[in-house]
Amino acid sequence: MRVAYFDCFSGVSGDMCLGALVSAGWPAAELAALPARLKLEGVRITVGEARRGPFVATRVEVAVEGKQPHRHLKHVRAIIEAGDLDQQVRDRAVAVFERLADAEAEVHGSTREQVHFHEVGAVDALVDVVGTVEGLRALGVGEVFASPLRLGRGAVRSEHGLIPVPAPATALLLRGAPVEMPDIEAELVTPTGAALLTTLVRHWSGEPSFRLERVGTGAGARDLKEQPNVLRVLIGESRPEGLPSRPVAVLETALDDENPQFVAALIPRLLDQGARDAMVVPTVMKKGRPGMWLVVVADPERAEALATLLMRETMALGVRARIERRYELARRPLEVETPFGPIVVKVATLPGGEERAAPEFESVRAAAERAGRPLREVSEAAMAAWARRRP
Repeated sequence: MRVAYFDCFSGVSGDMCLGALVSAGWPAAELAALPARLKLEGVRITVGEARRGPFVATRVEVAVEGKQPHRHLKHVRAIIEAGDLDQQVRDRAVAVFERLADAEAEVHGSTREQVHFHEVGAVDALVDVVGTVEGLRALGVGEVFASPLRLGRGAVRSEHGLIPVPAPATALLLRGAPVEMPDIEAELVTPTGAALLTTLVRHWSGEPSFRLERVGTGAGARDLKEQPNVLRVLIGESRPEGLPSRPVAVLETALDDENPQFVAALIPRLLDQGARDAMVVPTVMKKGRPGMWLVVVADPERAEALATLLMRETMALGVRARIERRYELARRPLEVETPFGPIVVKVATLPGGEERAAPEFESVRAAAERAGRPLREVSEAAMAAWARRRP
């Protein structure tokens, strides 16, 4: 599987991500064509070189004609959904903006649908977010890693006057991510950069082991006196050295006085809040009472938040937690064409390089509903399409 490692020694922003990906081999012409694919008028992207300290880096700038309106999440989502984009790109770009909206809403005491984007709501943010996700797809990246994020200090000017660094929305977005506070008077991590990496990075576990193939360097807008203002991305193939593994948190609690309907409704909420898996097992508790054993698997940094949700939404008085090591196969989503339209299959790589696939159920269900055909027929068509694509 191809991986990308963002080396954020001087922070991260959306335009730095674009510059790094173009520098790593994503054709500048494809980036320049993005506004047309998003049906954005009066938007022009320029790609050039900029020197930052000892680095000659790629600088991306977005020029917009006329004044842009404030946009709510529904407007941004509509632009992305109407764009000429791969469905996976649409989904990931929307997820980034949903994280931004949630952070802005928390800052302003509002909701994700009511808040309108300020500094991150202009056209350049759409280009930054969609472009970064599209660039990673075009370069074949299946998993994203990143170094700790260096935040900077001081204050920046916004629509609300001077605000501290990191900006309020940035600080909220970075909960659970490793950060550093260098003594540099600058906003090194922007809200857009924070939302991109905290959405795309699955877990913050240090540098991955991979065979390096490409290096890209993107330039930030300013020259810093303390250090080069650049973002590097390192791209390569992960090395198949046995089964990959990583730590996970396992949360457990037993319920004997809970409405089963409430517990069923809680499972999707746990998944929405970052759980990787959640299950309920019937059990017999003390005094012979029937009960439910609720188990949640999550990244360690999400353990406390999920335990809090469990105790808030159930009658549980405590939640057991332990850190375990999970072996897992490398996997990637792949869209295949079928007579019922595009369907996403999950492709897993076994030790030795052999692959196996399974259709993504929600994608199959959506296609089956559109075509009015049985789920099994649509699922079999997806597997046949994947088999035809195999070498």
